[in-house]
Amino acid sequence: MHRYRDAIVYSEGGQELERSMFGAYVLFPYHDEQNYQEHKFYKSIEMVNVGAFPFLPNATELMNKFLEEIIMDSPEKAYERSTRPRGTQGYYKNKLAGKNVLVGSLREVAQLESSLKYKYYHLPLENISDHKILTQIEYVAVYQSKGKFADTGETGIHYVGKVKDWKVLRRGEIKERPARKGTENQLYVKFTIEEWTKRPEPIVSGGLGIYRLLYTSKYIFDRATEIAELRLETEEQLREWREKRRLGTVKVELDHTQVDLAQQVRDIRLDE
Repeated sequence: MHRYRDAIVYSEGGQELERSMFGAYVLFPYHDEQNYQEHKFYKSIEMVNVGAFPFLPNATELMNKFLEEIIMDSPEKAYERSTRPRGTQGYYKNKLAGKNVLVGSLREVAQLESSLKYKYYHLPLENISDHKILTQIEYVAVYQSKGKFADTGETGIHYVGKVKDWKVLRRGEIKERPARKGTENQLYVKFTIEEWTKRPEPIVSGGLGIYRLLYTSKYIFDRATEIAELRLETEEQLREWREKRRLGTVKVELDHTQVDLAQQVRDIRLDE
């Protein structure tokens, strides 16, 4: 059964082959379900997701229980049923930790209009405490606060763009938008954007804001619905969030009303 499960693969659209089976099970006629729970072929289901179930008209309790668990599983929990290759945990830890999306705030509506028209985003270099992170930023998203964008009918994070290039320039050298008086010689980072894309659904503020900027992974960014979720940084936090979201609306509680100034995730809970 191990070989049978691992041999089933598929390819979608000519992409690389992937295993599509998480488990393999034998159904056999046996009536004593209570005692069978101590059998190695039943215990192996929990360990490696390969095993056997007794199955008769009057012996279906174990199978029913297992099917209910599968139906109610979240994607993460279903994935965990499979036996993963060595190194998988470290791989996903690195994937979640790689902060390649910069989410920046906007001073006013005119800045958004200029950024979208000329395909760029700029911010003071001093706002970036660790300049090394510039080398790993692949995407820029812009946050539209309620205070400045309420009248436009669009608040939260609507736009994201892939970074084509970035440069450190004096503010006066950025010609797409006039510099404020006194800032002409300040150092700024200018990101050139390949194309801005509007999300089908925005990442809403949820009562919080972004003071200057924050960094997150594209993995989290693509799945977030509220800006607080951009602070989910571990596989455990993401799993807890996804599990609870299946049961209703989830709130991520931070220790600050400005997401980028928060130091920790206090709680991930169902919103009552």
